[in-house]
Amino acid sequence: MSLVLTLDFQYKTSIEKLWSALTDSSKLGKWVANIHTGQAMENDFKPVVGHRFQFRTQPTEWWDGIVDGEVLIVDAPNRLSYTRASGGEMHTVTWTLQDLGDAKVNLHLEHSGISNAQALGGAKYGWGKWCGELETAV
Repeated sequence: MSLVLTLDFQYKTSIEKLWSALTDSSKLGKWVANIHTGQAMENDFKPVVGHRFQFRTQPTEWWDGIVDGEVLIVDAPNRLSYTRASGGEMHTVTWTLQDLGDAKVNLHLEHSGISNAQALGGAKYGWGKWCGELETAV
């Protein structure tokens, strides 16, 4: 059985700036970091359907430090979806942006394909930390 994590975050910014922080590889590098070391994860992300990309960080004895992905949906500036494959698991991440007016944007995250409760807890922790860093990037 596959588990799904859904989270919502609100940012005081424009939808265009938030979209850019989600899709520009240099900006992604400012908020997507190794959870344990804080080191930015290098990436070659491009918001192009079918583009295969990687996030890379220091490997550990339990993990090679690589997350492979493929872009599935690009509907600028409203929706972005891609796969994330690492450690033998394949997940799908979908971001939905909604302009709330008054320079506020809701960012909805849906992360599906999670295999167990421990992984769900880890994903919740990781996305919470990253999306906190995202706030400083926008």
